[in-house]
Amino acid sequence: MDDNTVAICALNRIFGYHPLLAHKLIKQAGNAIAVFSGPAVSIPEHPELAQQVNPDAMEDARRELERVVSLGCRFLTYDSDDYPARLLECPDAPLGLYLSATSSPAEIFSLRPMIAFVGTRDLSQWGKAWCRNLVMALAAVRTPPAIVSGLAIGADAVAHAAALECGLPTVGVMATGIESVYPWQNRNLAARIVNSPGSALLTDYPLGTSPVALNFIRRNRIIAGLASATVVIESKTKGGSLMTARFACEYSRDVFAVPGRLDDTRSAGCNSLISCHMAEIVLSPEDLAAKLGLAPARRGPGGSWKSGKGGEEAFRRQLVRILGEDSPAVAVALAICENPGCNSESLSALTGLPVHRVLSSVALLEAHGLVTTDPLLRYYISPAYL
Repeated sequence: MDDNTVAICALNRIFGYHPLLAHKLIKQAGNAIAVFSGPAVSIPEHPELAQQVNPDAMEDARRELERVVSLGCRFLTYDSDDYPARLLECPDAPLGLYLSATSSPAEIFSLRPMIAFVGTRDLSQWGKAWCRNLVMALAAVRTPPAIVSGLAIGADAVAHAAALECGLPTVGVMATGIESVYPWQNRNLAARIVNSPGSALLTDYPLGTSPVALNFIRRNRIIAGLASATVVIESKTKGGSLMTARFACEYSRDVFAVPGRLDDTRSAGCNSLISCHMAEIVLSPEDLAAKLGLAPARRGPGGSWKSGKGGEEAFRRQLVRILGEDSPAVAVALAICENPGCNSESLSALTGLPVHRVLSSVALLEAHGLVTTDPLLRYYISPAYL
C-alpha cells in the first residue's frame, strides 16, 4: 500500500465531516504525506482534529486498507483516475471512497451518465409504480444511465431493484462502512448490486461506521454529487430527499420531482420543490427522459419501431411463440410497440378490438412481463423485450 493512499485514507478518516479543511491542508503542505511528515498541524477552529493528525493515524489507516483489500473492496483516492469525475467537480468531494463491486471503477463511473432517484421510506403503491416506470423509461433510451440511490427502504430500494430488473447499472451509496449493509432487509439487494455489471456499493465512511442519523447527510451529498440529475419521487416536507435535492441545486445539477395530491403528506415535499422552482415537474416517463436530454432508442427513420433483437418481425415471432398465432394480444403488443404511451381507448381504435378485449390482452401481456403500465394507465413494452 503506497504512502500517498494511506495518508489520504488517514485524512479522510479524520476530516470526513470537513473535506474542505482536509483539501486546504493538503494544498498548504503540498501533498497528503507532507501533512503528516511536516510541522504539526494547527487548526484553531478544530483543535481536536489537529491532534489526530499524527503517526498513529497513518498506522490505523494502513491497517484499515489492508482489511479493505481482504474484503475484496477498494479505496479510491480523489487524485486517482479511478475516482468519479462528476463527484470531483464538487468543492467538498470526499478525499476517498470505499468501493465494493465486481466491475472496475472505469466501468462503473466512466461509461454512462448517472441519475439519482430519492424519496420517502414510506413510499406509497402509487409512488412505487411511478419510480419503477420512470426507471424503466430510462432503460429504453439510446444511452441508458446508471441509477444512483441510497440503499434505504422505500424509494431507494425500488429504484435499485427496478434498475437491476431492466439491466441498468446501479450504485448504492451507504451511510455505513463498506462491510455492513443498512438496513439489514436490503442485504440481498446489496449483494445483487455488487455482483451486477457496472454496479457498486459506495461509501466515504471508514470500516465499522454505524448508521447514526448524522451519517446520512454525507451520504446524501455523495448521491447528489455523483449524479447529473436527481429525481424525487415522494417526499415529506422534511427529510433526506429534500436535503439531497438541495445539495444537487448547490452543485448546479438538475432536480426533478413527481407531483402528488395536495392533501398527501408524502407528496408535500415534491410539490414544494416544484412550487419554489427548485425542481422541474415530471409529467410522464417519456417527459423525464426528454427533459434529461436522453434520446429515445429503437426508433428508425420516420419513427418506425426497431427492436434491439432484430426488429418488429423478430418481436412478432416472440409474441406468437409465447401467446399463440391467433391471440389478439399479439396485435395489441405490436400496436404498443408502434405507439408507446398509448391508452386502452387508443389501442381499441388502432387494433379494432373492443376496449374490454384490449384490457384483457394487456393483462395477459403484463402477466408474461411483456408490457408495463404507468400510473396514468399508459402502456409500454418492457425494456427487456426491446
